[in-house]
Amino acid sequence: MTVSWTPHRFTGGMLALDTANTVVLRNDPEKTFDRFADPAEIARFAEAATGFRGAELGGRRLEAASPDRIAPVVLSIRETTDRLFRGAVSKGALAADDLAVFLKACAGGLEHSPAEIGAPGRPFGDPATPIAFEAALAVSALSLLRDDTVARLRICPNCSWLFVDRSRNSSRLWCDMAVCGNRQKASRHYRRRRTAPHEVKNA
Repeated sequence: MTVSWTPHRFTGGMLALDTANTVVLRNDPEKTFDRFADPAEIARFAEAATGFRGAELGGRRLEAASPDRIAPVVLSIRETTDRLFRGAVSKGALAADDLAVFLKACAGGLEHSPAEIGAPGRPFGDPATPIAFEAALAVSALSLLRDDTVARLRICPNCSWLFVDRSRNSSRLWCDMAVCGNRQKASRHYRRRRTAPHEVKNA
């Protein structure tokens, strides 16, 4: 099924988190589904991310010309990123075993890449040329290891997506207030409406 890669799909705050969030409802085994189940969506996601993550990428275009070929590497980085940083949010520390697997996955994304990365102000390299999606994904994922970023990682209580809280006082609760925040408010309102008549009846 073709996915509409809308701005809401990019509320993680970084390419690696947006990619981790392509598995929807990870906390519900009966409802969870993978938006990359069709590898063609990897290429469509990369095209959308070029625009939505332009600031992070320094204006460099993402390229995913052979999504079937790169899918195993992309999924490996995605899953190890989610496991490592979801654990960091829950436990307050990075698990060494998960970190080792994560680093191997990221190495796979960078292996054989002709890209030159890490120049001052240009962590993703020269914006004049495209960069392979899997290589950019690895760079984004590795950048999550910075202490200040790890401390600002959150898990949305509504959809369980990972996101970076960049609010001034680190108090952001939802990945997207317009979607998850409003859904939770509507749900609370509905529950109050349902319990109110019962409370009046028993008064």
